[in-house]
Amino acid sequence: MAFGINRSELKAWKEAVSAGEIAFLTHYWLDDRFPGCKTVTKAGCTDLAKLIEWGKRYGLKPEWIDHREDYPHFDLFGKIEVQALLDAGLAEQVNRFNLMDKHEG
Repeated sequence: MAFGINRSELKAWKEAVSAGEIAFLTHYWLDDRFPGCKTVTKAGCTDLAKLIEWGKRYGLKPEWIDHREDYPHFDLFGKIEVQALLDAGLAEQVNRFNLMDKHEG
């Protein structure tokens, strides 16, 4: 279950992903499969070659891409989530979701 984002943020992410950009969407999230993870960042792009190449920087495997709907994306958690957001210049996302305190070290 996702929460902590609004429709305009979701729409902007979908538009950027559809345009072939690497786009990020962070939201609060609870899933019993990932105990201790309270947020996830979706790093998406419809250009799969571009997304796969981007993912290599973080040790992400192509088979980890979620292909549901029309928005292929990696689900990022923990330190990789924080580093990818910082590398993308999205410190405001890190601060908004208080990710540094949760994933330091």
